[in-house]
Amino acid sequence: MTYEEQLAAVLPQERDSRNEILRAAELARPSEHPERSSLAFSRSVLAPAVAARRIERRGKSIVLGHLEFEELESFVPIPAVDVPAKPAYLVTDIDLGAKYRNVTPEEALRSILSDGRSPLTIDEGITLMLQQPESIAKNWGYSLPGSRRDDQRVPAFWVSEGRPKLGWCWDRNPHTWLGTASCGARI
Repeated sequence: MTYEEQLAAVLPQERDSRNEILRAAELARPSEHPERSSLAFSRSVLAPAVAARRIERRGKSIVLGHLEFEELESFVPIPAVDVPAKPAYLVTDIDLGAKYRNVTPEEALRSILSDGRSPLTIDEGITLMLQQPESIAKNWGYSLPGSRRDDQRVPAFWVSEGRPKLGWCWDRNPHTWLGTASCGARI
């Protein structure tokens, strides 16, 4: 997707929120648009609960698994993740982690970090789903180990009954249908 297409996918209908997102996005506009990238925002510009409520895939709205929208903010970046301290940024060289299917998120995270990559956060996963809702499919989803709470839950996206689902999985349970998402950089 082009930068403009990514921005259009994230923009809400409300004028006040829209203007703030447009201002933030303009600061993150790259001179050249990297492939396999996604536009992401700080929570001060786009709260996870607000953005997640707008996710749709094939005309079907998101469903949460054992979570409430207000709980999404309780998943915060892990210490190994360096989120840029700016209103908007690009997540580049995204890999949804097919090679980590049937690997625990805990093991996948170690491998991602040792490869010099960074795990995606829940905020980045939410904006990715707004921009590219077809990144999940039946029997194919991905976990977001760059965000955690004070427990063993790792947020993840998958398809359930034809709808996009945001839930969580235990960090020590492998799933044949879940990859582990990562990126090469945040700029």
